[in-house]
Amino acid sequence: MHILVAGAGIVGVSTAIWLQRAGHDVTIVDREGPASGTSHGNAGVLAAGGVVPVTTPSLFKSAPGMLLRQDSPLFIRWPYFPKLLPFLAKYMAHATNNHVDHYARSMNTLLHDSYDQHMALAKGTPAERFVGDQDYCFGYKTHADYLADSYAWGKRDAQGVEYEVLTGSEYAQEDSAFGTAFETIVRCKNHGRISDPGAYVKALAEHFVEQGGTLEIATINDVDMDGGAITALDTSAGRLAADKIVFALGPWSKQIAHKLGVKVPFESERGYHIELVNPSHMPKNSMMVASGKFVLTPMDGRLRAAGVIEFGGLEAGPSKAPIELLKRQVATLLPDISYDSVVEWMGHRPAPADSLPLIGANDSSAISYSAFGHQHVGLTGGPKTGRIIADLIDGKKPNIDLAPFDPRKYANS
Repeated sequence: MHILVAGAGIVGVSTAIWLQRAGHDVTIVDREGPASGTSHGNAGVLAAGGVVPVTTPSLFKSAPGMLLRQDSPLFIRWPYFPKLLPFLAKYMAHATNNHVDHYARSMNTLLHDSYDQHMALAKGTPAERFVGDQDYCFGYKTHADYLADSYAWGKRDAQGVEYEVLTGSEYAQEDSAFGTAFETIVRCKNHGRISDPGAYVKALAEHFVEQGGTLEIATINDVDMDGGAITALDTSAGRLAADKIVFALGPWSKQIAHKLGVKVPFESERGYHIELVNPSHMPKNSMMVASGKFVLTPMDGRLRAAGVIEFGGLEAGPSKAPIELLKRQVATLLPDISYDSVVEWMGHRPAPADSLPLIGANDSSAISYSAFGHQHVGLTGGPKTGRIIADLIDGKKPNIDLAPFDPRKYANS
């Protein structure tokens, strides 16, 4: 079949490669090219244990105070707030224990083997060198802070996430980069790291093209419909038709999804990072700094601090406050570090109200498919999502319950 994949982030490129390996003629369509958005700017962690959503029951109590604190990792662009309210109401409605358990069970099936899925995708390609099997750590300033986070660790326990709890001094015997900043560190096993997410996705895309795939740089302006079914993409490069079309447009998916009848409650989460170029010392593993809800990840020639949630839509430029917060936090955590320069970045994460990605056919015709909405774990779940979509298009039944991710659950919304 001739198949169009809309979107050249990790999900879209993974989907294209698995479809290509299944023998199909595949074209990726993207307005800027591979890894131009979130797939470039994420924290680089393969978060196999990322099974706890932001919307836990405690969010009702903590969110108002977080919005008022200067050093809180949650921001809202207030001019955008009236537009955000309908989404926020549905988003907060999922801050229940039952939904956390549903999310954890569902996402565990998608994420638990993330390192193996990345290796299956990248092995034998130039992208393989970026994939590592390092641990993912959580650093707590005090042991009481760790105990206060017991709800989340209990949910990870229930899904079989493997980890060990260390004192800061025990961890420092292997990695002294953080000194005495953390009293307790949780070290998660069977995770991994991508040492340069943007270069990784670009290397995968180059491999796809070298194997005969087509990369079309074009803006998707609209979709052509006939009798409720999609027939083609209307792009700046002209009309593009195919046997199947996969939508992996990340935070830019909402408008097209709604036109296809997938009325998902959806917003953009704006994420930020700073990078210290050529730092004087480098941590060994990725570290979630629990007090600031940001991740420090060693990358090729630079140290990236990524995190912060800001709701402010797709149109406005970056805000200064999240970047300044990250700079203050890094300076406090690593007071003796020196570096050549600082790089600042802002991008968008796709956020459905229930935090669950959409993976599957959009309707019974199975002409178009959705593969977006992974929120904070797009890099982690991208290769497996692409493999699932390729299997569905080939008529194979994936070994995973896709009901929680089915786009058709929104058909009558």
